[in-house]
Amino acid sequence: MENKEFEFKSTVLNGFLMLFANLALLAITIYLIVLSIIVLSETNGSDGGWMLGGSIVLLLVNIIMWCGFMQLEPNEARVTTWFGKYGGTFSQTGYFWINPFYSTKKVSLRARNLDAEPIKVNDKTGNPVMIGLVLVWKLKDTYKALFEVDSQTMANPAQGQVGTDVRSIMNALENFVRVQSDAALRQVAGQYAYDDEDTKTGEPTLRSSADEINEQLEQKLDERLALAGIEVIEARINYLAYAPEIAAVMLRRQQASAIITAREKIVEGAVSMVKMALDKLSNEEIVELDDDKKAAMVSNLLVVLCGDDNAQPVVNTGTLNH
Repeated sequence: MENKEFEFKSTVLNGFLMLFANLALLAITIYLIVLSIIVLSETNGSDGGWMLGGSIVLLLVNIIMWCGFMQLEPNEARVTTWFGKYGGTFSQTGYFWINPFYSTKKVSLRARNLDAEPIKVNDKTGNPVMIGLVLVWKLKDTYKALFEVDSQTMANPAQGQVGTDVRSIMNALENFVRVQSDAALRQVAGQYAYDDEDTKTGEPTLRSSADEINEQLEQKLDERLALAGIEVIEARINYLAYAPEIAAVMLRRQQASAIITAREKIVEGAVSMVKMALDKLSNEEIVELDDDKKAAMVSNLLVVLCGDDNAQPVVNTGTLNH
């Protein structure tokens, strides 16, 4: 997209110098007005008329010149227009004076933070999830921000019209960012599943691939916000959870999955311990067991090792050959 922003190229004078000049002109104007009134009173209106008229014109010029002063802090800019035509963006820091017939709007170029409230979206598998983001952005192109996007589109309906002060303009831009970030977040979240505990496909998910998701989100936001001359510094997901209506069910599913995984580990360990016990008895010739006795021993050991409750031992006082 063509960059239409350019620097303000008209005459710019030192503000303090012009302040002194305007004060001097104001003093001269007041002196001339007083002098012309005295002359008129002494001559009964025959002389001093032109002096009074010229003094009034000079006073009007002085009043208009007072409108040309502007002050800018670091990371602020003034967008100028000459009777409706874009006149350039002035971004020098300090106190200056320009042609007072230029209209100016101050905007902030500082980084701003947006902590969006979590919204409900459907992931790739159709599960409703709550997802939120935090966004750091700043104004990069003042022309696009003020002239490419309609101010009424950016306005918050509760706030009404967008004013010309910096706070009103930046609030309108922030509302535009909020709406577009909501749309981008829905688009990105719909491309990924919450997790892959059921499918085990190894595909990126919202839970396991935070870096990739954040990169996709930042790219989508850049595309959407470039229209308004806004640069995305950072975008990342800061909240992710199942929607309340399925959160309890998903929690039970996760608990069941955790129990199954734990049982698998317990059984795996128990089998290895039983095998070790049988091999130990056989290698050290402590006792000879037939297949029936081995099966009974394996059964008993597995019950002891895999059971949730403590086993109650039973002492067999008989012989193994009985």
